[in-house]
Amino acid sequence: MRTEQITSDITIVGAGLSGICAAIAAARLGSTVSLINNRPVLGGNSSSEVRVWVCGATAHGTNRYARETGIMGELFLENQYRNPEGNPYLWDLVLLEAVRAEERISLFLNTDVHEVEAEGTEEDRHIRSVTGWMMGSERRIRFESPVFLDCSGDGLVGFLAGARYRLGREAAHEYGEEWAPETADQITLGSTLLFYTQDVGRPVRFVPPSFAKNIEETPIPIKRVIRSGDSGCHYWWIEWGGELDTVHKNERIRDELWSVIYGIWDYIKNSGQFDAETMTLEWVGSIPGKREYRRFMGDYVLNQNDILAQEPFADRIAFGGWSIDLHPPQGMYAEDSGSKHMHADGIYHIPYRSLYSANVSNLLFAGRNVSASHVAFGTTRVMATCAVMGEAAGTAAALCAAKGVSPRLIHNQHLKELQQTLLRQDASVIGLQNEDRQDLAPKAVVTASTACMTIAIDQPVASYRLERDIGILFPVDPSLQGMELLVSAEEDTELQVELWDTGREENYVPAKQITETTIRVTQGEEQWVHVSIQWEPVHSQNAFVVIRQNDRIRLYQSSQQVTGVLDFEKGAAPHAVASLEDHDESQPVVAWSMKALNRKPFCFKITGKTDAYLPEKVIDGYKRPYGGPHSWMSLPLNENENGEAWVELEWEDAVSIREILLTWNDDVNEDLINLHHHRTPFEIIPELVKAYRIEAEVEGKRVLVESVKDNHRRTNRIALKNFVSTSNLRIIIEETNGGSCAELIEVRVYS
Repeated sequence: MRTEQITSDITIVGAGLSGICAAIAAARLGSTVSLINNRPVLGGNSSSEVRVWVCGATAHGTNRYARETGIMGELFLENQYRNPEGNPYLWDLVLLEAVRAEERISLFLNTDVHEVEAEGTEEDRHIRSVTGWMMGSERRIRFESPVFLDCSGDGLVGFLAGARYRLGREAAHEYGEEWAPETADQITLGSTLLFYTQDVGRPVRFVPPSFAKNIEETPIPIKRVIRSGDSGCHYWWIEWGGELDTVHKNERIRDELWSVIYGIWDYIKNSGQFDAETMTLEWVGSIPGKREYRRFMGDYVLNQNDILAQEPFADRIAFGGWSIDLHPPQGMYAEDSGSKHMHADGIYHIPYRSLYSANVSNLLFAGRNVSASHVAFGTTRVMATCAVMGEAAGTAAALCAAKGVSPRLIHNQHLKELQQTLLRQDASVIGLQNEDRQDLAPKAVVTASTACMTIAIDQPVASYRLERDIGILFPVDPSLQGMELLVSAEEDTELQVELWDTGREENYVPAKQITETTIRVTQGEEQWVHVSIQWEPVHSQNAFVVIRQNDRIRLYQSSQQVTGVLDFEKGAAPHAVASLEDHDESQPVVAWSMKALNRKPFCFKITGKTDAYLPEKVIDGYKRPYGGPHSWMSLPLNENENGEAWVELEWEDAVSIREILLTWNDDVNEDLINLHHHRTPFEIIPELVKAYRIEAEVEGKRVLVESVKDNHRRTNRIALKNFVSTSNLRIIIEETNGGSCAELIEVRVYS
């Protein structure tokens, strides 16, 4: 046996998406990181070994402007660029390359940590080391660090260290949760195995194994959806084990799931009820994808009421948006639907206090083991949300290591620094502004070659009969003086229009009605009708205009994409298969759906001008839509001189520049997925700037500082080889990846 000892600033156990994002975040901040994974590939439940698609705050397009940024956002964009078909093995590669790109990360695959050395009292524990066995290499490795992260999912490290945790469901009275049971119990969400199918174009027979279950003797064919062309996560409901111990009965659960998978395939192939003659099994999982086990106790336990209230925690460090999604304990054998869902009115915030242990002083955690009640865990457990918590935990760990303090002291003494560091990294935090004193950009005067000063979608490509209520959302900055709609009317009629606010800056649903009007529409084709609605809100925010159903009227849709404008249908279609998922269709984000209208906006114009896209938006401190787009947008490039557009920063006195951070618009409203849920019609977000150059004025001459071609990333970090002393910096956009206008969210400048 070979015994080794590794010392680093931070040790992270578990390299699912939370562990990966934690490691990358910490390494980029200068920490040395030991990243340990007990499997041969990265990604946890998203890896090619399990193949669960990465869900997050978008909730498959239910939430608006909700896709994660930061490291998880980088992974989404890179996978879309490299792997638009959703190949699981190429997803593995995207993750591996992201980790290997950080030279401060030492990666230990196939290394199972099962020993923890900790000391102290029950109320004040401290981890000294963890030890793992590297399978296949016969290496016993002891890892020492001042800070440890448990991103293992099951929470073995924290458990062995003596960290307080919960297992199962809390009683309703503990946190006042409507969806909690009256009495606490040990029930958890179950585990799932998936399978892939393939049409090989010739007849294929299937002889089931002896252990295949006859599913016709179960409720499965009646209560679940089985189709011959489905595979992968379409069968997320092949779930079992919630009434068992999902760790200690893992093998028993796997065997039961296998028996059902082969039974389902036998049913598809041999029952005669499906067109599956040329279909074959391409892949069957062998590692159950666990949903739930230990949940550690932090200084705060996130609960159902926090989610639904969208509690704006002072220590918020990330956000989620998946519904509270709970499954019946019996899993696939339940008579009930496979899941029931409760939605907030938009994204919710996650507090830093839920990411560190209440009684182990140097332990942080991220992923499905964070400090949340069972009900709140029903939403925080999805992997993109685990990933953004991982980035926050890794960032906090780096600050702990650099300052020599505990995670709790980061909260008590350095919280603002943590949040500002996350914003600088473009992490998924909403509603906080840049207050980085080292950033020179806010001290400059910002101008641009052009700026979009109107909102006008006026190029129709298709008509739309107004058979249901529709909604149009757009920024009001600073006021609304009226709007126009492009309509056709079969006869003289009336159109009812209402103006609503959205209640909260992070929400995109009608909340409070401001005014309403009824307008007369005369018979005729493609006529612009004026809607007399005015609004002068106290501060700039989004308007939600509701146009009530009238099937004698047709609106018009366009292919023009305008950042900050969203369109909705009310009650357009059920959220999911009713027998499989139980959604309350009256919940606003479900009732008002944008899915069928994404990138197909209605033709309308606002009266007068807007300040929503002025160049100074690039230094207003916001990196995500929040009551408005917070982005500069030029006029169409083909209307600009030389087909280019520019933003310029002018300082009163010369500044010395060494680093420039640019955040481009990657349309965080676009739902991306890592595997096979759907494919976007483009491999790069069209609004992303493709080619640009940066020039500075030095001794009266314009000097090229940097030139970038073929960009497909949201954040560009430009570290200059030498300092540049200048009072004028110009960013010149030459080409986008398909968008008509140049768009820039934020500029930061550092010396």
